[in-house]
Amino acid sequence: MFDCDVLVVGGGIVGLSTAYALTRRAPGTRVTVLEKERAPARHQTGRNSGVIHSGLYYRPGSLKARYAVRGAAEMVKFCAEWGIPHEVTGKLVVATSRAELPRLHALVQRGRENGIPVRELGPAQITEYEPRVRGIAAIHVGTTGICDYGAVAVRLAEASGARILYGAQAAAVDRRPWGVAVRTTDGRIVRARVLVNCAGLHCDEVARLAGDDPGMRIVPFRGEYYELADPTLVRGLVYPVPDPAFPFLGVHLTRGIDGGVHVGPNAVPALAREGYGWSVVRPRELVGTLAWPGSWAIAREHWRYGAGELRRSLSKRAFTEAVRRMLPVVEESGLRPAAAGVRAQAVLRDGTLVDDFLIREAPRTVHVLNAPSPAATASLPIGRDIAARALAHL
Repeated sequence: MFDCDVLVVGGGIVGLSTAYALTRRAPGTRVTVLEKERAPARHQTGRNSGVIHSGLYYRPGSLKARYAVRGAAEMVKFCAEWGIPHEVTGKLVVATSRAELPRLHALVQRGRENGIPVRELGPAQITEYEPRVRGIAAIHVGTTGICDYGAVAVRLAEASGARILYGAQAAAVDRRPWGVAVRTTDGRIVRARVLVNCAGLHCDEVARLAGDDPGMRIVPFRGEYYELADPTLVRGLVYPVPDPAFPFLGVHLTRGIDGGVHVGPNAVPALAREGYGWSVVRPRELVGTLAWPGSWAIAREHWRYGAGELRRSLSKRAFTEAVRRMLPVVEESGLRPAAAGVRAQAVLRDGTLVDDFLIREAPRTVHVLNAPSPAATASLPIGRDIAARALAHL
């Protein structure tokens, strides 16, 4: 009667980590993954900065804090075991004005509460790590690293032993007391005892297909990147002091596993859930975003912040100015456009930006409704959490 025991919708790193955890926690469990693209990790997983986050920024005791700290160590070990390119580089968080010092000191305290080794630096010590970076104070976080998350996703898919159906987008969900049946856009029917929704940018839509009210909506934010024409300007990873009111970390410099240095991202509203440029507009999705009360609440409360992000999107000079606060030697001509990403940010009806991972359960169903950064870093412990919840429904 059943095609599988657990059906996972979404072939990004969280969905594939869940499949991997299911077959390890309960050998013999039949797992199928539906992925609408022709390969895994085509969206958030394959379009991020490749950073293995330390867990510095996240509220102590939150899922993000616990899973990022644990996940960073596990991700380094996983990459080493499977021969996936990675490096533990450390990173600097740099304050460039006195107004940022209280927030920098708060980060030091938060890092220590999360069990992360943090070293405070003065201006001269900053240049020991990054000779061309300037700031009045900084912290060094030694456990931050980089890796190829696309390669991690491919390995998880292979190692899970799950049946993965590519080009299979969920179009309808029929949930009954005995299980669930999902019809894909190409007409296939897959029956399972339990459904796990790891659909990322479309997770709220899948929840509604299953008949559940997720109480939130994914509002897509595009992160635009440049790359340094001269990657020797930066040795490792350099971040500004983030604004705690937002889940975004600001324009930072990230040396990737390929040796290039990405600069970004900013955070601007995308006009489609997979809107990787201003020219990508999907009217139905845009109308849905505009119809959500939380979108307007964000706009009213944070319009100044949004205006600054929009300015950096439309003006390369403004983007360069943001970078020059930390890296004064960079010129506008020294930045080359790079591929953008889109963050799936859950927003509540009142405009609250959900700041932790959000996992909700319904009969025979587990919904992952907010898993942006640091979800890639934390994907192995997140996968185990979701797998345990799914198995409890069998």
